[in-house]
Amino acid sequence: MLTVDFSRFPLAPGDRVLDLGCGAGRHAFECFRRGAQVVALDQNAEEIREVAKWFAAMKEAGEAPEGATATAMEGDALNLPFPDASFDVVIISEVMEHIPDDKGVLAEMVRVLRPGGRIAVTVPRYGPEKVCWALSDAYHEVEGGHIRIYKADELLARMREAGLKPYGTHHAHALHSPYWWLKCAFGVDNDKALPVKAYHKLLVWDIMKKPLLTRLAEQALNPVVGKSFVAYATKPHLPAEAAGPPVAADSAATGATATETK
Repeated sequence: MLTVDFSRFPLAPGDRVLDLGCGAGRHAFECFRRGAQVVALDQNAEEIREVAKWFAAMKEAGEAPEGATATAMEGDALNLPFPDASFDVVIISEVMEHIPDDKGVLAEMVRVLRPGGRIAVTVPRYGPEKVCWALSDAYHEVEGGHIRIYKADELLARMREAGLKPYGTHHAHALHSPYWWLKCAFGVDNDKALPVKAYHKLLVWDIMKKPLLTRLAEQALNPVVGKSFVAYATKPHLPAEAAGPPVAADSAATGATATETK
């Protein structure tokens, strides 16, 4: 289930992509399939090991085209182990709401993004997220949980302050908002409640089968109750006189653990 819409955020084969806070790797896998040179980075060592296994399996199954590369590594979003201008594309999906120093994360992403490069940021949408917070303290008052709710204008302003130029936004996953409202109402750890189980089955069916009816329903509902807010931006080119010499990309880093698939 992708939150970034790659028809609005196109990738070219060979693009150097950083999936920051990659989690289980859903966006990194899609970039790998599209021929990119992907680095999937997360602070969760267990998830990184799983992402590395899936990268290897994809390569063995021929899911990635010739020239595509994939590296899974542990790392700190506030201290990225890459030189300036290392990437053509940066994706950070459903991560910034977890991090106290979100301005620091944006600064690091801008630093490693080349001038003219593109960035996709996704966060929980303000309205549906407010409902979740109102229904359940356990939803957000947990270690590593959500510490803020972004309004769209607030996120876009922070992106501009970091030196980015937003060029597009949309909402995604409207069908998932009711699921999380049910989870919060019946208990975030209570997966046995009948309404929660029934709705989860519906979501799994929708993800696996992609029927036209639910695709059209979600498309219509996304502007109203889409669970995620997605923003796309570019990093402007520096004036010629201000630009320094080019920096070669180097995904190796002292102290980082990485697994690469070529």
